[in-house]
Amino acid sequence: MRQARHVLCLLPVLLVAVVAVRHRSVLAEGLTLLRSAEWPWLLGAVGATCLTWVAAAVTRQGAVVQRLPGRRLLAAQFAAGAANHLLPTGLGASAVNLRFMTVCGVPPARSSAALALYLLAEAVARLGLLAALLLAFPHALRPGTLVPSGAVGPLLAGLAGVALLAALALLLVRRLRAAVSGFLRTALDEARSVHARPARALALWGGSLAFPALQAAGLVLVGRALGLPVPAAHLAVAYLAATAAVALVPTPGGIGSVEAALVVALVAAGGAVPAATAVVLAYRIITVWLPLVPGALTLGALVRWKVI
Repeated sequence: MRQARHVLCLLPVLLVAVVAVRHRSVLAEGLTLLRSAEWPWLLGAVGATCLTWVAAAVTRQGAVVQRLPGRRLLAAQFAAGAANHLLPTGLGASAVNLRFMTVCGVPPARSSAALALYLLAEAVARLGLLAALLLAFPHALRPGTLVPSGAVGPLLAGLAGVALLAALALLLVRRLRAAVSGFLRTALDEARSVHARPARALALWGGSLAFPALQAAGLVLVGRALGLPVPAAHLAVAYLAATAAVALVPTPGGIGSVEAALVVALVAAGGAVPAATAVVLAYRIITVWLPLVPGALTLGALVRWKVI
């Protein structure tokens, strides 16, 4: 058992090395771009990135009634960020946080309910912020550039097909229906308990709103550092639209899919392709690649110390 835990401690660092080797050309180009950028704006982007982990920790605490240890919770969010870039989108962070809450004594059913509440709040806040910005700045994106001609119909048909299959599975498989209904009851009980405490509700929704806002602010600051001639609000809309779309693509940490979607969104917001590509590469270096090694080391340390 001890040997297995030692292997698990080293595994995140080994995975980081594999991912870095596979994307070494992107890393080299992004680091080259950072050398020519205006450093005050880049330092602001680094600060916004660091605050996203604080926002995630606040939201995680808001999603569960039980008091979680603050420092370990923050460290777990830093480690979860690394895990999220090594596994398909959302799975790494979810696994780390489920294990963390279990170790803290939260029953598995309530841990799962808290995770579902967190994901729901984050999605609602992200889409709500995007909708509010689009109402305020209706010309922030050129839809014809963002969405290829004829792509909306197949996408909607695919989503409808998935929903239909899920509904059929619930109707035909009794055990699945019982498991889902039991989970929903637990999730609703947890949501009621959280919202009965104003401090928890404020942490849940305030953190959920701050998280995508800080991410978008990071992109805006990188755009300023590289002189991208696109208004800040339009950059924020582009980021939120791109990340909402990428949530449907299960790649590790969105690596590859996020870059492509962001470039398309920045072009739709009015940026030139070369400048948009440069901003996206520099932004991903700051938000993904620079924290990846320390995040993986933190993840290994938390496993070793049995925090997760």
